[in-house]
Amino acid sequence: MKCAVKCVSRFLVATPLLFSIAACSEQADLSRDINSPRIPSDLIVLDVYKSRTCGCCKKWIDHAEGMGIEADVHHPSDLNKIKIDQKIEPRYQSCHTAISTDGYVFEGHIPAEVIQKFLASPPKDAIGLAVPGMPVGSPGMEVGDRFDPYDVLLLKKDGSSEVYQHISKPLIAK
Repeated sequence: MKCAVKCVSRFLVATPLLFSIAACSEQADLSRDINSPRIPSDLIVLDVYKSRTCGCCKKWIDHAEGMGIEADVHHPSDLNKIKIDQKIEPRYQSCHTAISTDGYVFEGHIPAEVIQKFLASPPKDAIGLAVPGMPVGSPGMEVGDRFDPYDVLLLKKDGSSEVYQHISKPLIAK
C-alpha cells in the first residue's frame, strides 16, 4: 500500500512538469485561426531577453511576430539581472522578459493582443504586465487542447499588482 501511495504521489508531482517540458519542445501543436482580423496597432518593437535553449520562448516570439509585434531577441548571460533591473519581483517572473521601446516590461507568456491593448492606453503608474510561471495553453505553452485559465497581471511602480485581464479560454491568434 505504501508503494502505491508513493507511486501515485510521484505521478501527481511529475505530471505538470512533463506537460511544461512538452510545451517547450519544438513539437507542440500551434493551431491558430489565421483568418481572424488583426488588432490594429502601430508598429510595436520589443527587446526580448531569454535563454538560448528555451523552445517555449521561441514559440511565444513566433506568436508575437505573427500578431505584428517585432521582436529583437537577446540571450543575456544573466537573465535574472534583467528581471531585477526591471523591478520584476520573483513572484511575477517567468522564462522570458520583453521590454518595449517606451520602457514597459512584459514578463512571460502574455498574449500579443493583450500587449497591444496595454500599449494603446497604458494605465497610470504601470511598469508593465506579467503572466507568472508558464500556464498551459498560454501563447508558447500550447499542449494539444489543454488549457489552464490564468491572469495577466498589471505591475505597478509601487511593487503591487492587480489583475489586468483574466484569460478563461485560449485566445485565437489574429
